[in-house]
Amino acid sequence: MLKAPQETLPPTGLLKVLGDPTRLRILGLLALQELSVGELSRALGLSQSRVSNHLRVLRETPLLAERRVGSSVFLALGVEAGDGSLAGRLWSALEGEIAALDEHERDLSRLRRVLSERRDRGPEFFDRVAGDWDTIGTDFASGQARQRAVAQLVDPGLVVADLGCGTGYVARALLGVAAKVIAVDASEGMLEEARRNLELAPAGTQVELRRGELDALPIADGEVDGAIAGMVMHHLPSLDSALSEMRRILRPGGTAVVLDLEPHREAWLHDTLGDRHLGLEPSAVVKAMERAGFEDVRVEALDDRYRPRHPEQGSHTADLPLFLVRGRAPRGHVAP
Repeated sequence: MLKAPQETLPPTGLLKVLGDPTRLRILGLLALQELSVGELSRALGLSQSRVSNHLRVLRETPLLAERRVGSSVFLALGVEAGDGSLAGRLWSALEGEIAALDEHERDLSRLRRVLSERRDRGPEFFDRVAGDWDTIGTDFASGQARQRAVAQLVDPGLVVADLGCGTGYVARALLGVAAKVIAVDASEGMLEEARRNLELAPAGTQVELRRGELDALPIADGEVDGAIAGMVMHHLPSLDSALSEMRRILRPGGTAVVLDLEPHREAWLHDTLGDRHLGLEPSAVVKAMERAGFEDVRVEALDDRYRPRHPEQGSHTADLPLFLVRGRAPRGHVAP
């Protein structure tokens, strides 16, 4: 994450920092592109030691933001023009004058070469950054792009049930992927939130919201190709009745998925989120699915965590491991 210091210098101090043309050149480039220290030096045509001296001054102001990855440091402009801060107001006044600096056009030309070198880097570059790649190269806002890319391999004609849908966070992932999503929840308030969240479903996906309990689903026998119970089973007194219902609504060969929390000790979740159980043993879910008649039941590893924040202890955020269990309805007949 890029971090910039709070304003600590008085107005005269900021004016002095901004009175140096080299520092203005640095900020002008960083306003256009995040750069490493080495890339910035090459774009300026200056030695790295000289650039580092100017960076040392800029670090005392909010004008410079830094992001550290391993031993590398990446730099960017730390303010936005007109953001209300003194530094932002000063930058707003000066930004338009950068083009008048003697070296500005040459800086831009060198910056283009630096960025071109980035694009042309071969396997040697990726060999060097491989150890840090999960930090610097896989930080996505929501993960939806990866999910949608994988979803293109899934049959787009599927009918899928989101059981215990809540506000629709699982169902949203199915929009544009499944032909039809049936979202079920016992709470009318949750269904109303889901209705708002899902009202802009893309063409090709039909959404139905149905009120009902998980042990008495408002879905016909064999009506769906897949069913997901996401973060809901730990709210139930018993797994067996809900899993039997999941089995009933699936067509022969359909898939059921249970996503839930592993056992934990965050007792405050009882009151805050209405959790009946502090997580579930994956093996218990596997056995319950097998009792319900599912075949090929297995636990899937998940590279994800659940991080609810304590409502009265803002600094306390739980970090809870998740698991996924999937099973298949037997082929050849619909559950009785």
